[in-house]
Amino acid sequence: MVKEEHDVAVLGMPLSPVPHSSAPMTSTVINIRSETSVPDHVVWSLFNTLFLNCCCLGFVAFAYSVKSRDRKMVGDLTGAQSYASTAKCLNICALVFSLLLIIGFIILLATGTVMSLQAFSRMLKDHGGY
Repeated sequence: MVKEEHDVAVLGMPLSPVPHSSAPMTSTVINIRSETSVPDHVVWSLFNTLFLNCCCLGFVAFAYSVKSRDRKMVGDLTGAQSYASTAKCLNICALVFSLLLIIGFIILLATGTVMSLQAFSRMLKDHGGY
């Protein structure tokens, strides 16, 4: 017994085709396009625009993200991927620059506070509090 016949027999279908079938066998072919998902990074760009807009990179990334979304709606997946890639690079640059700026500010604030406390205590010691 062939494997296909065994599978059909297990399912409860007859092993032999119906002998008196007058209708021709028809088949339906359904073509399913593989929908490639192109991320447009709009939310990330909007976040960078509103909160971490270092050198306006977040705003430029937001513009490229909107262009990517427009290209995706038109059906130009290659253009959408190109704009999305540019938006992703700009978002990464905006994030890195902004984090470096924030870390630098925290370091300057911490060292400035320590230096000012030392200067204040030296001033109190030198002038006797007056």
